[in-house]
Amino acid sequence: MESAVEIVEKLRSGELKPAEVLEECLRKIEELNPKINAFITMNEKAMEEAKAADVNSPLAGLPVAIKDNVETKGIRTTYCSKLYENYVPEEDAVLVERLKKAGAVIVGKTNMPEFGLIAYTDNPLFGPTRNPWDLSRTVGGSSGGSAAAVAAGMVPVASGNDGGGSIRIPASFCGLYGLKPSYGRVPCYPSLPMFVGLHSEGFLTRYVEDTALMLDLVKGRDSRDMHSLPDDGVSYLEAIQDVPDGVKIAFSPDLGYAVVDPEVEEIVREAAFKLEKFGEVEEVKISAPSLEADLVTKVVLEVVTFVGDRMEEWEKVAFPPYLGFMTLAQSLSFREYIKIEEKKMELWRSLRKVFDEYDFLVTPTVAVKPFELGNIGPSEIAGKPATPIGWMPFTYPFNFTGQPAASIPAGFSKDGLPVGMQIVGRHYDDAGVLRISKAFQDISPWQDRAPGI
Repeated sequence: MESAVEIVEKLRSGELKPAEVLEECLRKIEELNPKINAFITMNEKAMEEAKAADVNSPLAGLPVAIKDNVETKGIRTTYCSKLYENYVPEEDAVLVERLKKAGAVIVGKTNMPEFGLIAYTDNPLFGPTRNPWDLSRTVGGSSGGSAAAVAAGMVPVASGNDGGGSIRIPASFCGLYGLKPSYGRVPCYPSLPMFVGLHSEGFLTRYVEDTALMLDLVKGRDSRDMHSLPDDGVSYLEAIQDVPDGVKIAFSPDLGYAVVDPEVEEIVREAAFKLEKFGEVEEVKISAPSLEADLVTKVVLEVVTFVGDRMEEWEKVAFPPYLGFMTLAQSLSFREYIKIEEKKMELWRSLRKVFDEYDFLVTPTVAVKPFELGNIGPSEIAGKPATPIGWMPFTYPFNFTGQPAASIPAGFSKDGLPVGMQIVGRHYDDAGVLRISKAFQDISPWQDRAPGI
């Protein structure tokens, strides 16, 4: 599939018409969605909106898919929970509002785990999303439907959000580019009170430049989100044209605590040292604390507090693995929730030393390859027992620190599955992460490979 940047250029020149582009997307959705289950609700007015699209607008009628926890005026938004099965918002999320203003056509809503609580896309309303590279495997999550839709070529761009890895994990599993922007870079309103202080809005794309294009159009402060950052005044699309030179890159295969599949580590290590073309790459030893238990504590307490008086109702209809969360919540206290702040500062003290010396930190995105559907995680990694989220140790630390972090395809396993490499930047250096990502894409392109579905 062409990049979104190329499609927009053709739309603006008149070589393509928005209705034609949308029609091709809808054809692919009709053909492939029954196999993959990426889309769960379609925008019934999409073709009407495509025909009325302003081709002189920044996106000129580009089709975009929206994750189902991002509210869309007049289009069902279920959060993939039976508690919201028939919810139709009366206003757009800021992200959607800005996309529409820029000329995007909203195609429909994409699948995710219920409330986005885990990194495995399955739920009681719509069932699992299958990985286009191997239909027996998961896409990860929580932006799994969005990742599958882009990887399968149903749409050029889909929105995602990331509270613990939910853009980067499915990007890794589906062979895509996915950037978690700096916390606050893209306004997040309205939103449910979960992943508080961790959540960032972003996109899943096949090309780095497409993410740059989209972020240029949606970043910047909005008073409805008091944590949103002022526009940094940088055109990311222009910034990525500059080739990095003389950068210092730290490579850590484990952050000091992770257990990683040896094949994944080998692929990422080889990819990381390709970046020596742009400066210095050095393997470093990091002694970072694992905040795995803290992430679970935070998410469990926030969701149980949010559900509140509807807990009894939810227990009857929730995704079955969530029942353990509810039991766990009974043993947790406010004290444990507050102590997460101490652990977060301990994490930053260990990472600050790295970013005082290096421009970027590179790690695997995920510790394993895409695993089989049916379990929310593998039971062991490299022959060692794994906790339920022990396979995703690299992403959530940078939700706690708020730094920009991206997953970019590093290569493919022997059995043809995508493996992602995570690139983490200094605070607020979204442009830098995009720039080094584009440079890696230029020397190690992956877009010539596509799922054989």
